[in-house]
Amino acid sequence: MAHPLLVPDSDDLFSPLARDYALFRPRYPRSLYDYLLAYVPQRKLAWDAGCGSGQAAFDLAEYFEHVVGSDMSECLIAAAPAHPKIEWRVGSVAASGLADDSVDLITCAQSLHWFPLDAFYAEARRVLAPKGVIAAWTYSNVEVEGTEVDAVVQEFRTQTLGAYWTPERRHVDTQYTELDFPFTEIPAPPYTLSVGWTLAQLLGYLQSWSATGRYIAMHGDDPTQAVARELTSLWGHPQSVREVSWALTLRIGRKA
Repeated sequence: MAHPLLVPDSDDLFSPLARDYALFRPRYPRSLYDYLLAYVPQRKLAWDAGCGSGQAAFDLAEYFEHVVGSDMSECLIAAAPAHPKIEWRVGSVAASGLADDSVDLITCAQSLHWFPLDAFYAEARRVLAPKGVIAAWTYSNVEVEGTEVDAVVQEFRTQTLGAYWTPERRHVDTQYTELDFPFTEIPAPPYTLSVGWTLAQLLGYLQSWSATGRYIAMHGDDPTQAVARELTSLWGHPQSVREVSWALTLRIGRKA
């Protein structure tokens, strides 16, 4: 039986996974924001487009007077906690509702590959202030400490879920190098996103993948249960922590 909240080929792949997405998606390194914000002349308004449950929006609230976080998924927005500086909106990135020339920074954190790019870029150019900045970043395939543990995770990603990743996923695999980015580009260094996780945290992250949601929708069972059994035998004490890391690519552009 299909998952009741997600049908195959749904435009909203993450709503059924909103709780796991909010709890288990990693936060981004402060060094990324330090580098990015050096190019942002004003810090009045930031728009986090495709904000999910708000990981990047919360970080931006430390630096900006006001942050708008928008996403197509009502469930993801509902999972984002209230914050006095953040306004959550449900809607398309092609129609933000923001004023012309009003936004100092647009961020797309692990989201640009999902967007209708021509429409989004037109909206970005409309709302960006003169010399405003747009930044998109993506983290690639997860790596887990321990050769045997990592092998199980990679088999789950490529074999169990291989047919369930949408075509947009290839842009994550190619680290956004094939995506059009029609702005005056600013070079950015590579980053590594790294966390220390227990087995439960890693499994929560695997459950938050869009491909996991598609698998559940088509088969009615959770494929992470089988991988959990394999990992339990390899992990050691379930509360022990292993390093989990991703290569992170940042692209920065300025409105001409």
